Order: sequence, then structure tokens, then C-alpha cells
Amino acid sequence: MAKYTGPACRQCRREGEKLFLKGSRCLSQKCALERRPNPPGVHKNTRKKASEYSTQLREKQKTKRFYGLCEKQFKGYFDKASKMRGMAGENMLVLLERRLDNVVFRMGLASSRAQARQIVNHGLITVNGQRVDIPSFLVKKGDVVAVKENKTDKKVFAEIKDGTAKYATAAWLNFDAEKLTATVVELPTRADVGEHIEEHLIVELYSK
Repeated sequence: MAKYTGPACRQCRREGEKLFLKGSRCLSQKCALERRPNPPGVHKNTRKKASEYSTQLREKQKTKRFYGLCEKQFKGYFDKASKMRGMAGENMLVLLERRLDNVVFRMGLASSRAQARQIVNHGLITVNGQRVDIPSFLVKKGDVVAVKENKTDKKVFAEIKDGTAKYATAAWLNFDAEKLTATVVELPTRADVGEHIEEHLIVELYSK
């Protein structure tokens, strides 16, 4: 499966908005989009009006990059969402929010989803007491996501426990900063996504 290995900030510049792929760097003056707001590459002074297909494609690419997924993974979530009750676009976003790497990010244990994915891959996270090292694992209502007991002394986690690191958790997670655990009290809804995503454009693109 193809994986993007280039500069993360280049993706933000291509989409014309911050995707927060570099954590705190995106909020600082070092943000590449702040310094170079134009898309990467060589461009002429004239701008063409974006076509309907181009608009839909850019929305799909932006969302895919936002969650750090490859095309095959992203299309798989859309296909699964299309078979569920309700609106396909909203179902897809809810599935993406339920990914374990996203949950770790929403718990405030990582400054970016890329870092959260690395934390999961290294086996530092448990779900209901069992170690899970699969970032795409989907949490369910009632699941308890936690840092392994023998890994809580790591610097990134210790700063959260002693209050020196800032964290912001999602409303559908009941987070205990002292124990570094979070209970999924409710499944996320479209309103919990928060980011500016026009999912209907993605549905229109894949429905062609």
C-alpha cells in the first residue's frame, strides 16, 4: 500500500488549510502555511476556476490526509459507511473518529494523529485491559482505553499526569488524567468531529 513519505507541511499547503499534521508546530510561527500560503510547485499568475470534480477531489484528499489514511483505507471506510443506516458521509466520519489512533489523539496523549499512531504501534495502549497495537481498531461504547501501567512514566505521559502538559479531550470520552484512561461514554456524532469537512462532496465524488 502506497504511503506518503514527503514533508507533512506540503500537504497543508496543497489543501490551503491547516491539517494539524505536525502538532504544536502548526500553531507556531514555524507553520509552513503561515510563511508560504501558496500551493507547492510552480504556478502561473492566472488562476482557473475550480471545476466541480476538482472541488470534490480536494475535499476527499483533505479529509484523507487529515486522518492520515491511504486511498484504499479511506475508500474502505466509505464503502462500509454506505452500507450502514443513515447518511453515508456522516457515518464515514464517525467511523474515522472511532479509530484507536484518533481516540488516543482525542484523549490528548499525542499532539498529532501521526504521533498517536506511533504510540499505538509501539504497543503502549490497552483497550479493556488488552494490549492493542492496531491503529485502525474501532472502539465501542463502554470501552476503556488506557496507557499500559508500566509505560505511564514515559515523559509524554508524565507531563500529562503532573499537569505540565495541556490536553483537551472529546466530549464523548471520559478522561482521567491521573490514571491516563478514557471511557467511551457515547459513540461520536457528526457534531463531535469539529473540523471543517464537507462530507457531501466526498459522497458525490465516490458516487460517480
